[in-house]
Amino acid sequence: MLTRLSRPRALALCALPVLALFGTAAFAPLPFTLARPGMTADVLGQVDGRPVLTITGATTRPTEGQLRMTTILATGPKADVGIGEVVDGWFRHDRAVMPRDSVYPTGGSEKEIERHNLDDMKESQDVAVDAALDYLDREPGALRVAVDLGDVGGPSAGLFLALGIIDKLDGDGSGGGLTGGRTIAGTGTISADGEVGAVGGVSMKVQGAHRDGATVFLVPKAECGEAEAERPDGLRVVPVSTLKDAVSSLRALEDGGKVPSC
Repeated sequence: MLTRLSRPRALALCALPVLALFGTAAFAPLPFTLARPGMTADVLGQVDGRPVLTITGATTRPTEGQLRMTTILATGPKADVGIGEVVDGWFRHDRAVMPRDSVYPTGGSEKEIERHNLDDMKESQDVAVDAALDYLDREPGALRVAVDLGDVGGPSAGLFLALGIIDKLDGDGSGGGLTGGRTIAGTGTISADGEVGAVGGVSMKVQGAHRDGATVFLVPKAECGEAEAERPDGLRVVPVSTLKDAVSSLRALEDGGKVPSC
């Protein structure tokens, strides 16, 4: 037998499952990671008192300005993130809510993930050297480049390591430096043939760059929109697709030429 319900009572009954769902979510951990701006490091300078780039077997040039690679700080792969923290993160400019799988795609324990990230960084360092030497048309093996970024992991410093090597060896190719005395920040993976790849966490990285004095931010072209949407006042966002693009844009900044924008 069916009983006809009044509209208010029917709505109230329909709302019960929704309320129950939210009630459960309020106490259950969610598959998200919370991120905030992390440290930045000048690849032309030092980290923890040690030079980031040490080049032997070739004459290096003095540099000026800074080339700052950027990072994010994220909650751990096993951290419990509740709905309150997720909602709070949605409404804050200095926080980002990211799917956990996008930050920690490999799964595993924290130690395994840390080891994986450090392996990624080591591979990225080697590829950055290859990309820089290919750009400069120098033979691999003719010189040695040692990279020390401490315990920073992941591949997203590749572009800036390559730029740092180029600046130390050749500058802008005309006697000047790549930075023009500016503080340049950015992010991006690099391939051996100079292709720049997307990295994630760009919305937080632009804020870390601005916090640490950068006036220009180089971003993979695929993430240009995200960087521009969160761009702080006073920070210029420049999209790049290749290492050659990045060098050309830095030269244009100094010479007053045309610089790409988002």
